[in-house]
Formats: sequence, C-alpha cells, structure tokens
Amino acid sequence: MLHYIIRRLLIFIPFLALISVVSFTIIQLPPGDYVDTYVQNLQQQGGTVNAQERAALEKQYGLDKPFPVQYGVWMGHVLRGDFGNSFLYDRPVADILAERVPRTMAIALAAILLTWLIAIPIGILSARRQYSFWDHAFTFLSFLGLAIPGFLLALVLMYVVYDKTGWLVTGINSPEFRSAPWSVDKAVDMLKNLWLPLVVLAVTSAAGVSRVLRASLLDELKKQYVTTARAKGLPEGKLILRYPVRVALNPLISTIGWMLPAVVGGEVVVSKVLNLPTTGPVLLDAILSQDMYLTGALVMMLSALTVAGTLLSDILLAVLDPRIRYE
Repeated sequence: MLHYIIRRLLIFIPFLALISVVSFTIIQLPPGDYVDTYVQNLQQQGGTVNAQERAALEKQYGLDKPFPVQYGVWMGHVLRGDFGNSFLYDRPVADILAERVPRTMAIALAAILLTWLIAIPIGILSARRQYSFWDHAFTFLSFLGLAIPGFLLALVLMYVVYDKTGWLVTGINSPEFRSAPWSVDKAVDMLKNLWLPLVVLAVTSAAGVSRVLRASLLDELKKQYVTTARAKGLPEGKLILRYPVRVALNPLISTIGWMLPAVVGGEVVVSKVLNLPTTGPVLLDAILSQDMYLTGALVMMLSALTVAGTLLSDILLAVLDPRIRYE
C-alpha cells in the first residue's frame, strides 16, 4: 500500500501539468479574450475604447503575446506559488483561493457526511424490507430527490423558512455579521444560515447514494455466505452490519473521487441562489469573463481534488475490504 501511494503521488505531478495545459488551452478556445469581454461590457454601458487603449489593456494583461508564451509565463509563476492576478477581481488569485477554498471545503465535507448519514440508513432499511411500504416510500422520495434540481429545492426552502419565521437565509452570515469579528453570536448566526445549503446538497446527493447502496446490499444478501451465517445462528443485526453492509459500502467509498470535486465545483447554481461565498460562483464568473488565470487555478484545484479523492477512496477500500490489495 505504501508503494502504491508513493506511485500515485509521483503520477500526480505530471497529471496536474497535463491538466494545466488542457485547461489553459480550453480557456483560449472561445473567440475573443478578457479584453474583448471588458470592451463589450463597457460599450453596453455607453463607453468607448479606442485602438490605443485596447492595445494598452492587452499589454497590461499580457494578452498581446502568443499562447505558448502566455502559458509559459503563467506556469513559471505557478511553480513559484504565484497564480497571477485575476483580471475580473483585480486581486491575486492566491488571495481569492485562500478566501474561498476553506469555506467551500468545509461545506463540501459537511455535506458529504450528512449525505451518508441520510443515505446509509435508508439504503439498509430499503434492502432489508424489500417491496415493503418503507421501501416503496423511500424509493418514491429518492426519485423525487433525483428529479428536483438543487436550486429549486433551495428556493422552496428559503420561501418556507421566510414565510414561517421571517428569517431570510442568504449567505453564510447575515449582513450585520459579515464584517464583524468572530464571536459566539456570529457563530450562532452562521449555523442558522448554513443548515439550509447543507440540507439541499445532502438531500439531492443522498437520493442517488441510497439507491446504489440498496442495489449493492440486495446482491450481497442473496449470496451463500449470508445464508451460512444465518444457519450458524448469528444474530441478524450483527450479520447484516458486519458482512453484507461492509461489502455493499464499497461502491460508496469508490465514489469519493468524483463526489468531492462534484460538491465543490457543482454547487454553482445553489451557491448563486443562496449567495454563498464559495468557489462555484467565482468559477462561473471567471469562465464567463474569460479570466484565464483564475479559471486555470480553479480547474487545477478541482483536478487535484479528483486525484486526492480517488487516492483516498482506494485507501479506504483497502481498509474496509481485506480482499482488496494494491500490489
């Protein structure tokens, strides 16, 4: 396992280098660049930009150089720990990431934990009571959770909470606490706002996870080792949790590799609706404005999360299932 982890970490470096080339190339594929977007927005507001001013802007942002030179300059800064300056926010990209990534990671990890807390008991109960009332009820709720978009569920919950309590859930903190120093009151206010996005993200994810666990557990319950354990008089609860559930959890563990970046980068619309200061809205704005330095840094971060999540899932699979070995 140690040699496997070392090999994966060594592959991690050239993989990120390849991702940086691909992402930087994709950013350049749409027609125009950041200056074009800036000029169009300025013209829509009644302003004008002459040829000299446009050339000065391109030189200021380094867009007057060929693509390989632009990539080389950016990668040279990245290797020194400098992701460059964001065109859109006029701030260092590293500062934006330092501000947004910890919040996003905290929300993502809490959402994944809540997803499993909801999905695992539902999946076990549905498999143990196949075709019962509870199985049909949870199946209906799962399909409902898969069908309802996260942003729509967020809007409905926001309306219900505001209609019943008068509390407008938006952002991590209420406006009066956003610039205030940390205190007990600010922490309580954060919990009053943060539960809604966690519920939205967890409910929409738990619907699919519970169905996967149900299907896996049903396959395990039909196997011979379960029949043998029952014949030997092993208590049903101990039998289910110790053997079939442990094996049925493998598909859930193996999905960490894509679940982590999906929650981090896939909650764009939910974050927009709930006004969350996470990486999702920043990535969307950076792509729309063709802010190549900020977009490249965020894409590399999501790629790193994918590799790290996959490595973590492989390690957890080996710990959970002794049959799995990585030679």
